[in-house]
Amino acid sequence: MTSHGFREITFSINGKEKKLHIDVRKSLLEVLREQLGLTSVKQGCAVGECGACSVLVDDVLIDSCIFLAVWAHGKKVRTVEGEAKNRKLSKVQQAYVDEGAVQCGFCTPGFIMATTSFVEKHKGEKKTREEIRKDHAGNLCRCTGYQNILKAVEKCINSDLVK
Repeated sequence: MTSHGFREITFSINGKEKKLHIDVRKSLLEVLREQLGLTSVKQGCAVGECGACSVLVDDVLIDSCIFLAVWAHGKKVRTVEGEAKNRKLSKVQQAYVDEGAVQCGFCTPGFIMATTSFVEKHKGEKKTREEIRKDHAGNLCRCTGYQNILKAVEKCINSDLVK
C-alpha cells in the first residue's frame, strides 16, 4: 500500500511480527524510536560513522541511521531490547556489566549489538584483541579508553559464550 510517500511494511522486530504504515523517507532508526518506542537505538552522527544506532537486520550488523525503514520489509530486526530473555540478560549484556564496560551508556546498545554479531559470526573461534578492535572499529565511545569493552568482548568470544 503506497500513498503520498507512505508505505505499509511488515517485519519482525525482536521476534515479534509488526505491520507499520511509514513515511518512505524515514530511517530505520527513526521508525524504531518514534513508532516502536525502542529507545536503545541512538542517533549519534546520523551518517553511519559512530555505531550508536547499530542493530542486526537478518543477522547482519547495520547502522540504522542510514538504513531506510522500507528496506526492513520482510526482514528480521534485532535491537538490544530483544536480547534479554525471561528477564535475564544475554551473555553479551552480562559480560558488559561484569567487566564494567559501560560509562554514560549512550554507545552501549550499539556496542552490545556489534559484539553479539561478532560472537555469533565467530562462535567457537579464538580471536585476538586486534581482531576484536578491527571488528568493532565502527562503534565509537567518547567516555572510555575501550579497555573494559575489549575485556567484555574477549570474555564472550574466547569463552564461547553465546546468548
